[in-house]
Amino acid sequence: SAQIVKNSRALAEAFIRRGYKIVSGGTDNHLFLIDLRTNLPELTAKKAQETLDLANITCNKNTVPFETRSPFQASGIRLGTPAITTRGMVETDMDEIAACIDAVLKAIGTPTEAAALAATKARVVALTSRFPLPYKL
Repeated sequence: SAQIVKNSRALAEAFIRRGYKIVSGGTDNHLFLIDLRTNLPELTAKKAQETLDLANITCNKNTVPFETRSPFQASGIRLGTPAITTRGMVETDMDEIAACIDAVLKAIGTPTEAAALAATKARVVALTSRFPLPYKL
């Protein structure tokens, strides 16, 4: 849908504002790829994906152009907007999502990692509770 693309562009722009490198400079579709090497050179995508998952944030590790790591470690994370758009989120919600992801990524491997994870998980729960899933399982 058009809203999925609008959300994807808004989310990519929120990461660019935070200094992240978006592969291809942005997006024209439902997903995009962040090259973590630009501002978090020691962080593998595998570690980023696993840690974000602990905060209830789903992404996929992905290789990036001129990859220097194995595909099992990788240097990029792929983010998409179909699921959050289905929940009813719009462009104005994308900055909060980027802030949550940024907080977790920057805390990985620091003494404040556990506290940042707990705080971010609470932010994610607060955000998603405003946008319940559109169906019951």
